Amino acid sequence: MATDSTPRTTAALSFGNVVEAYDRGQPGYPREAVAWLTGEQPRSILELGAGTGKLTEHLVALGHDVHATDPDPRMLERLADRIPELRVSQTNAEEIPAADATFDLVIAGNSYEWFNHELALPEIARVLRRGGSLAVVRNLRDERIPWVKRLGNLIGHHVAGLGIGDELDSSPYFGPVDEKAFKQWQVIQRASVQDLVRSLADVATLERTGQESRIREVLAFYDDFGRGMDGMQLPYVTECFRAVVGIQPKTIRTESGTTDALALARESDDQSVSVGAVAAAVEPPADDDSGMLLIDFR
Repeated sequence: MATDSTPRTTAALSFGNVVEAYDRGQPGYPREAVAWLTGEQPRSILELGAGTGKLTEHLVALGHDVHATDPDPRMLERLADRIPELRVSQTNAEEIPAADATFDLVIAGNSYEWFNHELALPEIARVLRRGGSLAVVRNLRDERIPWVKRLGNLIGHHVAGLGIGDELDSSPYFGPVDEKAFKQWQVIQRASVQDLVRSLADVATLERTGQESRIREVLAFYDDFGRGMDGMQLPYVTECFRAVVGIQPKTIRTESGTTDALALARESDDQSVSVGAVAAAVEPPADDDSGMLLIDFR
């Protein structure tokens, strides 16, 4: 598995430190949004950055064949508790241990922003079958509402889109991009708003004194807002993006026998490459056709 010491990766791995708060405090995804992203027919799906399974549970319930991954074993342990029969692997998006053209769909939730996209996008394209798609979904607090914007002043603002659609449209690997947005509301109370704050990357990476200081600020805001134990409904916009694979990198075996090169091959009728023969990145295990290296938490 590739290693990356960038601040982006450090932040992505911080969620395992607050896995309980993350599972309780983060919102899920609307079922209709997941259905739009995946389509009506059952598909073979690789989920990247699955976390504790808030997206995964919808994928499974919709009848898809799901293989879920996350770089943090603490998140995967919680995911395995949630869906014991699920196939899971500890891996990241930048180096996926799967054979070429293994999956119909690769999907990522809020984890997408933590990927190194320069490395991840060609890897995702490589493991997709011809005609397969990349789907991305993310939850944004709806800061068009004044009190939600005030909350954002305390815990950080969401940036709509983060250029996901434009990035995929301009990528040589994917496009064109379809986009759709859905609305949902998360009921938060005095206890759960603390979990929400603790599960944010900017807070999870702070020292304990810094975390507690931020939580006190949010609790003061919550109490001042006057909703008390009845809670409040926090509005979200769930942004969805899907794009069909275009150019597919391939793992190749050169004349000298090396297997670490990637050849970019545009879609053609025979899916051929000019250097050597196409070889699988990882031979699928005999009792599992997923092509993944499994770290099975069942």
